Amino acid sequence: MTDLPRRHQRARGPEAVRHGRLPRRRGAVAALKLLSAVVVVVVVSIGSVAAYAVWDVARSIKTGVHLQALPGQTPIPQDVPNVAAIPGGVNLLIAGTDSRSDLGGIYNSADEQDASSGAGNNDVTMLLHIAQDHKSMMVVSFPRDLMVPIPDCPSPDGGTIDGSSYAQFNTALSRGGLNCVVATVSKMTGLSIPFAAEINFNGVSAMSNAVGGVNVCLASPVVDDYTNPPLDLPAGEQTIVGDVALSFLRSRHGVGDGSDLGRISNQQVFLSALARKVVSGGVLSNPVQLYGLAKAAVDNITPSDTLTNPTTLVQIALALKDTGLENMVFVQYPAVSDPDNPNRVVPQESAADALNEALVNDQPVKLTGSTGRAAEDPTATASPAPDAGAGGEPSPVTPTAPATPATPAPSATDTAGGAVELPSTITGQTAAQQTCTKGND
Repeated sequence: MTDLPRRHQRARGPEAVRHGRLPRRRGAVAALKLLSAVVVVVVVSIGSVAAYAVWDVARSIKTGVHLQALPGQTPIPQDVPNVAAIPGGVNLLIAGTDSRSDLGGIYNSADEQDASSGAGNNDVTMLLHIAQDHKSMMVVSFPRDLMVPIPDCPSPDGGTIDGSSYAQFNTALSRGGLNCVVATVSKMTGLSIPFAAEINFNGVSAMSNAVGGVNVCLASPVVDDYTNPPLDLPAGEQTIVGDVALSFLRSRHGVGDGSDLGRISNQQVFLSALARKVVSGGVLSNPVQLYGLAKAAVDNITPSDTLTNPTTLVQIALALKDTGLENMVFVQYPAVSDPDNPNRVVPQESAADALNEALVNDQPVKLTGSTGRAAEDPTATASPAPDAGAGGEPSPVTPTAPATPATPAPSATDTAGGAVELPSTITGQTAAQQTCTKGND
């Protein structure tokens, strides 16, 4: 998300960083929405507590944004089927806005308000794809600095907002709202996306609080004076909560090579930790945490109108009940340096085609590449293939790498187990991998 000017006076709230052992890791910007659905699911199974919880969650949900299909696409149904009861998958987009409007707290300062007000940009965008058989899940993170065509978008006030043949991906939200982000990702991937939500900074902080913090592994210190509050985390296991959790997710200068692509792999460390905590760390058996997570989600998101019914959240969550951590895959949409602007990236076409094909064909995937620029797997026995290309804005710590020649990536291939083997230029990890963040040192 948008970086902030250095601050000499650090904003501090209650103690937000605790060292030592606490419940395992917990989550972030995109899986937040997803796993907050799991929250409502389990709460619903708890009898009388459920009745109050669903009612309170329902009254907290904001008016939904109606998603309109692009010309030639099948109209998006308003009566969404029960995805847990009938064969069928889910495509759900989550856009994290950098707008500080009406957030209060540490975002009331003049610097913060100047950084981004109004609609803001979609500086974190993730697509959740749940397979039709519910046996696999993929979360695709889209680089904010990706230069792509943005299609004509439905205007929130009626009419059409003109598209662009070449624009920065993270301008889609400020250009035409949630509909425009959905339309852009739909155009890029070939998927119809009937569910979407916009989440703000407070949502990330609130949900990390709701699960008692997220335990992350740091391979080296993470220091970033450009976030609010600034980060100064030593190497080792760290449990992060609230605004510090948000700073960790937003950090670019403090992780990897200082690029936006490094930030994505850092977010995947956090997201996989979140998934592990929710699935195996006791969250699903704790009605207090479950309800708190659901409430934190709906209080801080603007959903599409297909998500305003709490029952729909329950149905989506049930689709993941038996998926398994090893079948939850987080990937970065493949990108290389833009030959016209080394501070921006463009899709790596052959690898993107392979990923899109797997998504459209609803195939489980197997990763063959690295865990990304800001993540490492301490259990790996061999050096993984490097990710291609550069990305991010100029960093005061690490300059952006020069453009690399575009080497055609191999097409995805089927493995013996039925999963599609993605090209090695596609980075990411599964939720079962316990990776560590590499600081920008």
